Amino acid sequence: MTDDVIKSATLKAPLERVWTAITEPPEFGAWFGAEWDTPFTLGETASGRIVPTKVDADVAASQQPFVGMPLTIHIDELEPMRRFAFRWTPSPESQALTTVAFELAEGPRGVELTIIESGFDALEPNLRDAAREQNDGGWEAQTRLIARYLDVA
Repeated sequence: MTDDVIKSATLKAPLERVWTAITEPPEFGAWFGAEWDTPFTLGETASGRIVPTKVDADVAASQQPFVGMPLTIHIDELEPMRRFAFRWTPSPESQALTTVAFELAEGPRGVELTIIESGFDALEPNLRDAAREQNDGGWEAQTRLIARYLDVA
């Protein structure tokens, strides 16, 4: 079994619009469910906190227990219109980091977005499977949220 979580979606928006939705903190936060205090700058750390998504009331309700929880991401890649990647801690019980990458490619039906989270093998064995399973479901939901956000934004 691979330790990667891989999710894909075809987004019905121009490439530039999708890029902005994943790399501009206010836009990323609107669909993801986060409020950022700092910009996404290559080589820097961005910090913020979980807030309810503005895109889906049911998902927003499920985020309520986590509202205010700090988020910290380390921006590793910003390749315009192609790839945005950061490292973060996928489990509050661990200091180990995973890498989350958003890859974009123009396709015949829209922009193909692939989200890849890798590095779960760095987590402590007692946390690894649960963190991977939770994030597998989380990224599945996030692909739907960004698609909906782009449909209405």
